[in-house]
Amino acid sequence: MSIRIGNSCVNCQSLTANEVCKVHAVKVSDNYTCDSFEMKASLKNDPNCSSCARFESSNCANPQKAAPGMLCSQWAPQNAQA
Repeated sequence: MSIRIGNSCVNCQSLTANEVCKVHAVKVSDNYTCDSFEMKASLKNDPNCSSCARFESSNCANPQKAAPGMLCSQWAPQNAQA
């Protein structure tokens, strides 16, 4: 028996907002796995000030040093889409 966390329906682009599989036309949960699995597009991993939601705002962790291209452990993505 193989364990396939990556094939979970919650990570599949065929899952609708009301948790119905567009391929199989059945209601599913994140515990389901499938061989027709199509991975959702991943988030863009570009953690620098110019892509941070906190850049030039009052909740920036390093307001005196923050600049485009700077890496920071407090980075928060501007857009989170999958």
